[in-house]
Amino acid sequence: MHSLQRKLGTIILVLAAYVGSFAQEIDGNKLLRHLEYLSSDTLEGRKPLSKGSIMAQNYLLMELSSLPLVAPLYPDFIQPFSFEDRRSKKMVFDARNIVAFIPGSTSKKVIVVTAHYDHVGIGRPDSSGDSIYNGADDNASGTAALLELAAYFSKNRPQHGMLFAALDAEEMGLQGAKALVNDFPYPLEQIVLNVNMDMLSRSEAKEVFVSGTHYYPEFKSILEKIPLGTGSTLRFGHDIPGTGAEDWTRSSDHGAFFEKKVPHLYFGVEDHVDYHQPSDSFEKIHPEFYKSTVELILKSLLALDHQLLKK
Repeated sequence: MHSLQRKLGTIILVLAAYVGSFAQEIDGNKLLRHLEYLSSDTLEGRKPLSKGSIMAQNYLLMELSSLPLVAPLYPDFIQPFSFEDRRSKKMVFDARNIVAFIPGSTSKKVIVVTAHYDHVGIGRPDSSGDSIYNGADDNASGTAALLELAAYFSKNRPQHGMLFAALDAEEMGLQGAKALVNDFPYPLEQIVLNVNMDMLSRSEAKEVFVSGTHYYPEFKSILEKIPLGTGSTLRFGHDIPGTGAEDWTRSSDHGAFFEKKVPHLYFGVEDHVDYHQPSDSFEKIHPEFYKSTVELILKSLLALDHQLLKK
């Protein structure tokens, strides 16, 4: 009898440890460390091809390539691409997307998670004399979130394959996203969803919007059931055709997927006074809101990964 009890106790402990390993949440300290580094003056605003951009790439490669389960779909996790600069009309060579893949446990279909790591670099000084456009919210916040989401799913294998792409040159016309969809490692029909993140770390109203459910209402019914935390509220909208700047359907990298008829959801906050200003700095973010928002996106991905398997 005592032997049976000991065996049952061992089984319960093992199960508890197993379940616990799948109940990890976002590491808030690491999330903030990623964001602080990516938006630091050292990276000089991460303009494509700049020294700061290369430093950002090296950081992303170090973090993603060290994760368990993660595999490269392009040599050394790098998808190089070229494009014509819309302003100078000159070709830009050697821009780079950083792409990592976690194979699904059940499905060969793919969920693509994206965030652009570039920003506008060094520009006109503001009234304080600061000329480095750090892009903490836009979009070091989405990039840091991508790293922590990849870390989570590398330890908690998703049912669908998940491709995590840190994209370059979004600020120059969604060029990294266009390069990805034009040179995707699988047929585009294999993508069930693109989840794009751009500006997640600050909101006075504690609101993050998800755009895209106007076109894909089946996702709204899934997201509406997600339990919310106390630090961030999920709002639907900014996807109605004919509403001008209020329509975010083509406003960030998900626009390149939309043009290829790939379903998307875009998570982001509304513009603030520091948007595209040197004052978009790490000191201006709202840490509790940011962590809560990334946890909300994690819950969304978990629910979508489960529910889309039934489609």
